[in-house]
Amino acid sequence: MDLFNNSPANETNLLPYDGTVNYYGTIFSQEEANYYLEELLNNIEWKNDEAIIFGKLITTKRKVAWYAEQPFEYTYSNITKKALPFTPALAELKNITEKLTGETYNSCLLNLYHDGSEGMTWHSDGEKDLKKNGAIGSLSFGAARKFAFKHKESKETVSVILEHGSLLVMKDTTQTHWLHRLPPTKLVKTPRVNLTFRTIVR
Repeated sequence: MDLFNNSPANETNLLPYDGTVNYYGTIFSQEEANYYLEELLNNIEWKNDEAIIFGKLITTKRKVAWYAEQPFEYTYSNITKKALPFTPALAELKNITEKLTGETYNSCLLNLYHDGSEGMTWHSDGEKDLKKNGAIGSLSFGAARKFAFKHKESKETVSVILEHGSLLVMKDTTQTHWLHRLPPTKLVKTPRVNLTFRTIVR
């Protein structure tokens, strides 16, 4: 696999201020991206996501999985998850992401969106378990989807289309100042798998 053959040299910051988001575009060939999509769909322990909102347990159609180098516990939306050990494919993808971004990661939160009706509301990844201002490397496989950012104070928005086999990195003060979301769409009928490589600190 030639990691660097089709990765663009241009790492322009998508955000105008208060953070850094670099979109590398597609870093895998179509064949490689298809291989990883099938691997992730079939060999990850997917479970419906749960959240406690206003004291009520909500179960989403979207599925999630939590993997790491150690059995880290990770809490968001008032639910605690315990990490499973990395699969060989996840370890491979982590190494590729580390080489391209110059960052290191020890965990991965995966999301499976079955079609465009499933998305994610505005939020920031500011959980106390995460490394402060640490990088989050986001790989996308499957359906191309719009990904949007909104500044918490100015309300300015920025969006990008995340393609099959692409890499996006959020770092520096992005989570402090910006929200992000995956808006639902009726135009997408096929699944998307998203991997967010993160650094958990004890």
